[in-house]
Amino acid sequence: MPAPRTPRDDRAQTAIPLVKQVYADLAARPVERNCLRRTECCQFRHTGYTPWLTDAEAVLAVKAFRASGRTRLPQPTDGSCPMLEARSGRCLIYADRPFACRTHFCEAAGGPYSRRDVLDLIRRLEAISATLGGDGPRPITSALAAWM
Repeated sequence: MPAPRTPRDDRAQTAIPLVKQVYADLAARPVERNCLRRTECCQFRHTGYTPWLTDAEAVLAVKAFRASGRTRLPQPTDGSCPMLEARSGRCLIYADRPFACRTHFCEAAGGPYSRRDVLDLIRRLEAISATLGGDGPRPITSALAAWM
């Protein structure tokens, strides 16, 4: 029998379409992007960068992760993203990947977005996260673990 829904669950479900709208608004921006899915940016140990997620982004990412049929967060030992499928080298949640993965530092995709160009969207994600009790972004692994 599934666990009863909590107010936290209800707030999380409300947050999901709001986060998706932020992502859609980002995609509509006139900044040229071309993610080639090379996954170089997913190798955190090599890049020196780890994406930080708000609670709102983590809720969507965890939902997408679970939709892939998985229930346990991988703990990669090679310094790669836990959402990078080891065998195929593909992102398990690409369509719902976090904001940092969409605006990242990957030179092959066009380099980083300027913060001033996306600050309004960052603020929206922070406001959505505040409704979930979030107190700011945190590294991807701990953000995901908090909502697993």
